[in-house]
Amino acid sequence: MADKQISLHTKLINGGIAGLIGVTCVFPIDLAKTRLQNQQNGQRIYSSMSDCLMKTIRSDGYFGMYRGAAVNLTLVTPEKAIKLAANDFFRHILSKDGKKLTLLKEMLAGCGAGTCQVIVTTPMEMLKIQLQDAGRLAAQQKLMAAQAVSSSPSGSPISTTSQATSALKSQQTATQITKELLRSKGITGLYKGLGATLLRDVPFSIIYFPMFANLNKMGPRSAEGKAPIYVSFISGCIAGSAAAVAVNPCDVIKTRLQSLQRGLNEDTYSGVMDCIRKIWRNEGPGAFLKGAYCRALVIAPLFGIAQVVYFLGIAETIIEMLPNRRH
Repeated sequence: MADKQISLHTKLINGGIAGLIGVTCVFPIDLAKTRLQNQQNGQRIYSSMSDCLMKTIRSDGYFGMYRGAAVNLTLVTPEKAIKLAANDFFRHILSKDGKKLTLLKEMLAGCGAGTCQVIVTTPMEMLKIQLQDAGRLAAQQKLMAAQAVSSSPSGSPISTTSQATSALKSQQTATQITKELLRSKGITGLYKGLGATLLRDVPFSIIYFPMFANLNKMGPRSAEGKAPIYVSFISGCIAGSAAAVAVNPCDVIKTRLQSLQRGLNEDTYSGVMDCIRKIWRNEGPGAFLKGAYCRALVIAPLFGIAQVVYFLGIAETIIEMLPNRRH
């Protein structure tokens, strides 16, 4: 029975490694997703994911696509670790009767995982969104300034001071944003949009984990009963993209609620229901699918890589090697 017990620390390490690798690979697409979701019917800067990435490279260089990545890379380790380990933990608890897990129990385990992860996910997303969307706001300000110059009789931009102030705010670092939020609103400032994050992450996990587990079972097995790497990867990609598209409306709401800065004539929201009403009324139902394909492109490889690293047991290999170094 001992070999069947959950080794929580190895699962945490595997989850962290998986998160770091995955985020590094797909972060530029995630940046495009955030900017596309935050665009309202007013001043549209980007027409598509590729347009967003090309304009970002032209204005900020290659590394401009990784604005906000430091926050994600710092916090994705505990976030992914908690998510994957919590799902395993709840599956272990729910299967203690020795019976095969039913679909309902698999969904309950996913629900528990999604609920646990928001402790880290909410502040991580809160900070990441401010940094990712700063480039869109700066581009919008430049466009407005150019339009003001061409339309002003004197040839000078209108509201230069307010535009300069907004541009300065958009260049804040994650540390500066954190300090400002803690000083003005306390710890609750970092948890703005917690309800919307739960609304996204709990259904995501309810869909993702059972779908992955059942897809993974459909593939061939080795002599030890383990699925080949490619089966885990494909299963993670399919389950991740399906779950991502399914909860994309919740992700749009969460992104809008967590954005502290707004462009010209863009709506502000007092809560989840207010956000839903205004998006539906002003932008139509199609707005809830903004960035859906970007999110699918982000989540598919992210969770495919995560499951491969997780099931390869890299942490177990590292831990097994440690005692040998002492000899």
